[in-house]
Amino acid sequence: MLASALAAFVHHLAAFAIAVALAIELVMLRGELTVERGRRLIQADAVYGIAAITLIVVGVARVAWFEKGAAYYLHSAPFIAKMILFVAIGLLSIRPTLTFLSWRKTPAENRVPELAADAQRRLRSIVHVELALLVLAILCAALMAKGIGFFP
Repeated sequence: MLASALAAFVHHLAAFAIAVALAIELVMLRGELTVERGRRLIQADAVYGIAAITLIVVGVARVAWFEKGAAYYLHSAPFIAKMILFVAIGLLSIRPTLTFLSWRKTPAENRVPELAADAQRRLRSIVHVELALLVLAILCAALMAKGIGFFP
């Protein structure tokens, strides 16, 4: 029981860390890029990546060993929707992550990352969509927890 509670805690903590990292990315992508903003974007994206991996690993463990089991979850429409949303969020995160990874040396050299204004707007839009999908995933989690949308 304690292991299940700790797994739930880590799972929720990872989800909140993803939300915070995306919020930081959204704020840092507003306005003019600076060396410090570039550095913070790289850091926020690293937190996002670590949190996403943690969320996946702990989520799989919860489904397999700590909660109701895979048979139950695979008969839950909100669970299936939540998985689809997380895949979509992960796919959307590829472009920002590749952009931020390409800047790794830039802050260390005390240079401002290069990003055209239209590319910056696109990245900001992607992060907006990721956050919106995350909100829907949280809704799905709440529905799932209450047994809504279970089909035999």
